[in-house]
Amino acid sequence: MASHRRPKQPSRARVTVLTTAAAAAVVMSSQAANAAPSEKPSKDEVKAKVDKLYEQAEQATEKYNGAKEKQEKLQKEISTIQDNVAKGQQELNELRDGLGSMASAQYRSGGIDPSVQLFLSADPDDYLDKASTLDQLSTQQVDALKEIQGKQRELAQQRSEAAEKLKDLSATRTELGKKKKEVQSKLSSAQKLLNSLTATEKAQLAEEESRATRASERDALNVKVPAGSGRAAAAFAAAQSKLGTPYVYGATGPSSFDCSGLTSWAYAQAGVHISRTSEAQTGDGTRIYSVSQLKVGDLVFFFNDLHHVGLYAGNGQIIHAPRTGTVVRYESMNTIGGPFMFGVRV
Repeated sequence: MASHRRPKQPSRARVTVLTTAAAAAVVMSSQAANAAPSEKPSKDEVKAKVDKLYEQAEQATEKYNGAKEKQEKLQKEISTIQDNVAKGQQELNELRDGLGSMASAQYRSGGIDPSVQLFLSADPDDYLDKASTLDQLSTQQVDALKEIQGKQRELAQQRSEAAEKLKDLSATRTELGKKKKEVQSKLSSAQKLLNSLTATEKAQLAEEESRATRASERDALNVKVPAGSGRAAAAFAAAQSKLGTPYVYGATGPSSFDCSGLTSWAYAQAGVHISRTSEAQTGDGTRIYSVSQLKVGDLVFFFNDLHHVGLYAGNGQIIHAPRTGTVVRYESMNTIGGPFMFGVRV
């Protein structure tokens, strides 16, 4: 016989939860229906964000350049120390070989003198400290032993110095890798933003950049380097010869440059060595704080952290390697994007 039990009624608590959830769903659905769709950033907004990322990339680039320069310097120093250690070890071996020959001769003649045994000791420092032993040695023998001791100490010091520099080199390489990743990350983020633009917007940005380059070319025809201005003029002329050369982070020429790479390369063509990074270049001459006192070829620095540098071109213009996506060109100091801090006359 079929059962006619009444179905179990839901508990009051369960009904309350379901009712609340349903109400929340209705509210969320209503809000979603009424919410305005997220607006796509405009071309100008994208450009502003991209420019900021490029600025951050340039900051990281100068730190990368500094780490790379330090790495190269350490590698040279370590190589020199290692060469000196190898040469010193050879000299020490020759001194020991000479003492060995003396010992062989004495052995053939009836035995090794205690003083020669001293020379061949694994720890001549300890032996030499014994005054009674010193009495048995001639002045020439003492001098020979002291020469060996001095060479041993020198080699130990050089090996210790090399070990410390190798640690520093390892840390510098780690820092170099971090800065390289940071630069690449900023550039990648900028490229993603640019890829979000429509074809028309990309063409408009390209035209804006093209106009800036054409204006730079017009300025190039009007900039004249004063005669007789020496190495600064030669450096400026070298930079002029690279107008239109692409910006590449970490590059020092001659086919591509970053900002400090251009200035250091230009002065090198004039026979003057200056530092590699923009921050270090601030110490390569006399500082000039007034634009009116700048001369063609002076280094000019921008932004509070001094991460951008160019060469003064006269009439409020500079020649520089601006950023990724641009080329070496003339530009007004008023359009750099950061404040002019000071100039340096090398």
